[in-house]
Amino acid sequence: MTDPTVIHLRRGRTSLVLDARGPGLPRVVHWGADLGPVPADDLPALVDATVPPVVPSSFDAPTVLSLLPEASAGWSGRPGLAGHRAGRDWTTAFHLDSLDVDDVGGHSGNDGSPAGHSGDPGGEGRGRRGDAGRGRGDAGAPVRVPHGEQEHDGDGAARVTVRATDPGAGLTLTVEITLDPVGLLTLRHRLRNDADQPYEVRKLTPVLPVPPVATELLDLTGRWCRERAPQRHPWPQGAWVREGRHGRTGHDATLLLVAGTAGFGFGHGEVWAVHTAWSGDHVTAAERRPTGESTLSGGELLAPGEIVLGPGDEYATPLLCAVHSTAGLDGLSDVLHTHLRARPEHPRTPRPVTLNVWEAVYFDHDLDRLRTLADRAAEVGVERFVLDDGWFTGRRHDRAGLGDWQVDADVWPAGLGPLIDHVRGHGMQFGLWVEPEMVNPDSDLFRAHPDWVLTAPGRLPLPWRHQQVLDLAHPAAYAHLLGRLDALLTGHPGIGYLKWDHNRDLTEAGHAGRPGVHAQTLAAYRLFDELRARHPHLEIESCSSGGARVDLEILRRTDRVWASDCNDALERLSIQRWTGLLLPPELVGTHIGPERSHTTGRVHTLGFRAVTALFGHHGIEWDIVAISAEERAELTAWVALHKRLRPLLHTGRVIRIDHPDPAVQAHGVVAHDHSRAVYAVSRLATSGTQTPGPVRLPGLDPTRRYAVRPAEGVPEPAAMQITAPRWLPTVTLSGSVLATVGLQLPALHPEQALLLEVDAAD
Repeated sequence: MTDPTVIHLRRGRTSLVLDARGPGLPRVVHWGADLGPVPADDLPALVDATVPPVVPSSFDAPTVLSLLPEASAGWSGRPGLAGHRAGRDWTTAFHLDSLDVDDVGGHSGNDGSPAGHSGDPGGEGRGRRGDAGRGRGDAGAPVRVPHGEQEHDGDGAARVTVRATDPGAGLTLTVEITLDPVGLLTLRHRLRNDADQPYEVRKLTPVLPVPPVATELLDLTGRWCRERAPQRHPWPQGAWVREGRHGRTGHDATLLLVAGTAGFGFGHGEVWAVHTAWSGDHVTAAERRPTGESTLSGGELLAPGEIVLGPGDEYATPLLCAVHSTAGLDGLSDVLHTHLRARPEHPRTPRPVTLNVWEAVYFDHDLDRLRTLADRAAEVGVERFVLDDGWFTGRRHDRAGLGDWQVDADVWPAGLGPLIDHVRGHGMQFGLWVEPEMVNPDSDLFRAHPDWVLTAPGRLPLPWRHQQVLDLAHPAAYAHLLGRLDALLTGHPGIGYLKWDHNRDLTEAGHAGRPGVHAQTLAAYRLFDELRARHPHLEIESCSSGGARVDLEILRRTDRVWASDCNDALERLSIQRWTGLLLPPELVGTHIGPERSHTTGRVHTLGFRAVTALFGHHGIEWDIVAISAEERAELTAWVALHKRLRPLLHTGRVIRIDHPDPAVQAHGVVAHDHSRAVYAVSRLATSGTQTPGPVRLPGLDPTRRYAVRPAEGVPEPAAMQITAPRWLPTVTLSGSVLATVGLQLPALHPEQALLLEVDAAD
């Protein structure tokens, strides 16, 4: 007999099976590879096949992991909910009240086509228990919404809403689960206080099970100018916990916490991963219990007293985004990139080649010099010109002026208009740097309103870059800042882009005497949303002293991220490679910096810097007025090449190549119709062998033949060899051969890169 409370959802190449037969919270029976169209009558047997036995010295009934791990259900690991009501109601036993399943349309594959899923009521994927429904918003495209709200857009996703109560503890829990058309799974918990007394939430974290075949963990760490450093290790018993206490996502944040089968790589292995979509303090964890369970989890990291629910109040967790792949890390990225590109807010116009003036002029703003820089930018093919820090009142260095968002009349006696008009006269867009959430103590704003900053009781937090944090949860501070930014954009309609910086951690960040990171993060989201509502054509970059605010919640409000303040091409290769685990190239700013990096002192050729910057939202951060005519001509050629390849780079499938030589890094982008591709092979250092061996070019159609050649119109990289590989300057081979045998490449010098273009020959 069909049981409508055993639910099987299928989207993309992913299945989710839920056992919602009660009486407690549902449990995830399977999250992972698509199971195919399992007959509805077989689903209860599938559930029973996963129930563990009762063993000696354990509970007298089988214990299973629910959507919210509870001690009352026998869970002795990290709790899903921690809280209390003046020391009482510290434990819960939720009872399932209602279940609503919205799975109209059944399963669709990655190409959006139906794939044999039954959508009949009562059949697989359909079930309803109780009367709690899931509301639908007004018709039309969804809009950016702040954390704690939910979009409903009829987008083909499958959704489950679970409602459970614990009358004894005076709490109601709502669990929202979405499996989108490409297989991205998201979870959110909502907790409501039903009692008359306040309830403090210390922790509320969505949790997902992972099968025991996942024996290795990979995550990312880092620091300023060295973001996204990978680290991996075996997954032992115990908890691997990554906590971010920066008040922002953090340079050391792991974009994904990945569990996988032994030896997984970019192109092979089965992997499961989670991402916490939240721009404040957060926690992500992997736990393996002696009782046999393995879990991934993520949520907000709450300070004591930060969330206290009054009667009827509700707290909503950030979205936990979860993704599975049987094709290695690139399979995870396929799902995430496809999901992001399908969003209504995803940039739809070609990503303009951007010149940012910071490393060209720093704080030395001079109209004539900047006009000349704009002239040179237009000549080399730049499409957006961005004026960085130093344009506002008192800002001659980084120790003063933040908060006084008015054009400095001493430096700009005629205002920004003459520069904006000059830039736009060249057909370029104009952008401006701001850091709205920060304030210097040496500013008119701070002197007038010292109470408008996040503070610990009785003292200011330690200074960081000579600045403090404006308390956006303070209504007057928020209104003042919104008004200043709105006036700036209204008074200068030529500003179409803001580089929005955030240059310090939030330490001892108190609001009205209590911890304030949660309220600050929500207020920042509101500020982004309101500003964009008033200026719909405005684009915003999320910059946070480089890559310290990179997450999927800030990406709902911004159009790209600045991956790092480091423009050293050698460092950037790794930073961009791992940032791309989460984000597609068009959302990641990648600029050609000066010959000598100002953060590392390394010197690189223009070709190496250009190939590294090619695979992203391309730009320049360099004083191109001071360079030679030969360099300017070569730079023009690289910009033209990027524009020619941009339609492929910003829509195709990202490929990262597993090469056995650690001195070689290779990656590429392949068109979804497999008609063309571009690959870059970079030599990071000398190799232990004479040559690093052939480089395979995966991702092509194995049955088609392809012509491969070095990119045309740009200089060849330097190599130490007497003769070049025999296949040069071109070769035609099948996709199968290129992916299996590969090509022997020139003996490149260290810190050189070869760019290969591939076109179908049939």
